[in-house]
Amino acid sequence: MADVRIKICGINAHDAMQCAIAARADFAGLVFFGPSPRNVTLAQAAALAELSGASIGRVGLFVDADDSTIIAAVDAARLDAVQFHGSETPERIGQLRARLGLPVWKAIAVRTADDIAASRKYAGAADLVLFDAKTPAGSLPGGMGLAFDWSLLRSYRGAMPWGLAGGLRPGNVQEALKITDAPLVDVSSGVESAPGIKDLAGIAAFAKAVRAA
Repeated sequence: MADVRIKICGINAHDAMQCAIAARADFAGLVFFGPSPRNVTLAQAAALAELSGASIGRVGLFVDADDSTIIAAVDAARLDAVQFHGSETPERIGQLRARLGLPVWKAIAVRTADDIAASRKYAGAADLVLFDAKTPAGSLPGGMGLAFDWSLLRSYRGAMPWGLAGGLRPGNVQEALKITDAPLVDVSSGVESAPGIKDLAGIAAFAKAVRAA
């Protein structure tokens, strides 16, 4: 299959960043969301940016954050893209895209085919949609290791670039790619030994599995 881009999300330590770079991942996700066990401070983000330089794209993850929070993170981490995982509307996404001057990703919580169809409203506002599993009410919006029915994306042809997240791990990512032919895969808890603690061997195994698909 064509080259699949790889994003390792929730990186909050130097060894994990170094491992993602060594595994030739395309993107490292930095989480700016206090309730998450993967949350990074501005100082941590700046240190990770200094470490990684131009070796990997840095994507900041936000959940219904205000402009000042986002701008501070963009500056500290020298972000290459921003990803929104909350209830941001197409109008809000479009405003942020114009203000930040960066590629904007929008995570779409999926349980049914209707959720995938609803992603079309972000065409023209977001640069990429990321299909992730819908989590239970009251829980974190992602990073919980949940997957949705990948067959909902079989033969999917959207109006904009897209990616697949939710429940991916080294042992199932090839199956996910076989079903969906996703051009980008995003993993977080699937390469962790505990919430917020990246497993270095898992990162390497995930990247290897993607490239062998």
